[in-house]
Parts: sequence; C-alpha cells; structure tokens
Amino acid sequence: MNAPMTAAPVAAKKLKVATTSLAGCFGCHMSFLDIDERILKLLELVEFDRSPLTDIKHCGPCDLGLIEGGLCNAENVHVLREFRKNCKILVAVGACAINGGLPAQRNHLDLRDILEEVYQTEYLLGRAGIPNDPELPLPLNKVHPIHEVVKVDYFLPGCPPPADAFWKLLTDLLAGRTPTLGHGLLHYD
Repeated sequence: MNAPMTAAPVAAKKLKVATTSLAGCFGCHMSFLDIDERILKLLELVEFDRSPLTDIKHCGPCDLGLIEGGLCNAENVHVLREFRKNCKILVAVGACAINGGLPAQRNHLDLRDILEEVYQTEYLLGRAGIPNDPELPLPLNKVHPIHEVVKVDYFLPGCPPPADAFWKLLTDLLAGRTPTLGHGLLHYD
C-alpha cells in the first residue's frame, strides 16, 4: 500500500537585504560580521543582495538596506540615491551615516585649504597640484549625514554599533516589530 501524498511545506519568502558603505571606515560592516555563528541562522531568514558578502556591486530591489558612512563626494550621493530607490526600508548605520562621524571633522575647514594641504606633499615630490581627473568624484564642500539627502526609516547608532545591536535590529524587523535598542546595545568606542 502506498503512503498518502502530502504537500511539501512552502518555504517562507526570505527577506532580501543589501548593505553598502559610503564615506567612513567600514567598521560598521566589520561589527555586523561580529554576529559570528548567528550569521548562519540569519542566512536561513534572509538573502543578501549587494554586500561585501556577495560582492554584488549594484543593488536590486530589496526589502531592507543597511548603509554606513556619510556623504563626502558626488559619487556617495549617487550611490545613496540609487540604494534608497531600491530598498523598501533604509537603516542608517553608525555615526558617519547618522551625523557625518569622523569625516565631518573637516566641516569647519575650507575644502580648498584641505586639498592644498594634503597635496602639498605631492608638490614637494615634484607632482604639483590638486588632482583634477574626471574619473575622481567631485568632493562636496561639507560632509553630510544621509538623512539630509534621502528618507531614512531607522537609525542604528554607534561607532560602530555592536554586533548585538545589529542582531536585535534584524530580529525585530524579521518578526515585524519596530526595532528597539535598550541600554547596553549602544556604545561609541
């Protein structure tokens, strides 16, 4: 006698997640990777699109985008706008994305003065002048947080946010809850 046929369980649709980095140190991505073996559980629930984990360079339509870094140049602004356009939910990750972070320390100085100071060394080596190649992104006069250019749905503060804060944010969103980060999940090293 044959066993009765049963329908195979329907796999739940995985949340599609993308990450990118603008002007910053990439420390937020490193902290995200500190979720360690929990990343295996996360991979059961999400599919990564653009991310250093996948090496995909352009973001396709995604449910969730995590973005670190501020806006220092025209290319950062372009990447941010494209990323926002493709992400249903956007999370500003870390101090640089939220308020400009360390790159914004230059905001009280004149950009021309900064460039002249930086490239003075090149002058001493016999290669005078500030580079003016069309391949180089046009620097902005000031460093800007990303919420000044696009709508941000959630902010994950820290420098960098700890792995447990990433985990809490992601598990709250996966469960359909508004992310809440209690005391102990926020720090600035």
